[in-house]
Amino acid sequence: MDASLPVVEAEALGKEVPSGGGRLVILHEISFRVMAGEAVAIVGASGSGKSTLLGLLAGLDTPTQGRVRLAGHDLNALDEDARAALRGRLLGFVFQSFHLLPALTALENVMLPLELAGRGDARAEAERMLARVGLGQRLDHYPKHLSGGEQQRVAIARAFAAGPALLLADEPTGNLDAATGAGIIDLMFAINAEQGTTLALVTHDEAIARRCGRVLKLDGGRLLERA
Repeated sequence: MDASLPVVEAEALGKEVPSGGGRLVILHEISFRVMAGEAVAIVGASGSGKSTLLGLLAGLDTPTQGRVRLAGHDLNALDEDARAALRGRLLGFVFQSFHLLPALTALENVMLPLELAGRGDARAEAERMLARVGLGQRLDHYPKHLSGGEQQRVAIARAFAAGPALLLADEPTGNLDAATGAGIIDLMFAINAEQGTTLALVTHDEAIARRCGRVLKLDGGRLLERA
């Protein structure tokens, strides 16, 4: 991708949903850009629209107003298949609830997006990433046999395995105890730095937010940007 372009750009982004015969405004005229290599935290009170914003940036949801550009591609101009293809090529995801496939082993969970991308080295790369997150001896374990912290490590390995341009993380420590969560955050930031990935991280934890180079605060669906 062109390094001179923002990795992701929101332009006057708005999201409304029907509510009680009227319209509920979740996001109102959100505009910002994230350049390559940045780490940006998105913070705000519960219900402020953080996860909705992340879904719009990923093209998993469509805005009511405005537009999102991902590596210069206007998501509004793409159909669902084209958005999915762009996500597969450019994005990695880490969710609060892990989102591992229960019928697949740790290795198979990490291999899956690589195989979908047609990578001939899917197994070797998945093994390498699982070793990097400390699970080299747990390749054949299913999610139900892994702790919450281990499941999130698998999710991190899966997210970084394809070398995404942008990693989107939504409360990645939300289901973990403080000590386990701290280790997960350290790991995620370390691999992010190693790979030079751009990071957009939704969190309610101010300590985690301070580790990012920039903080975007949502308040009542509006953006209050601060350094």
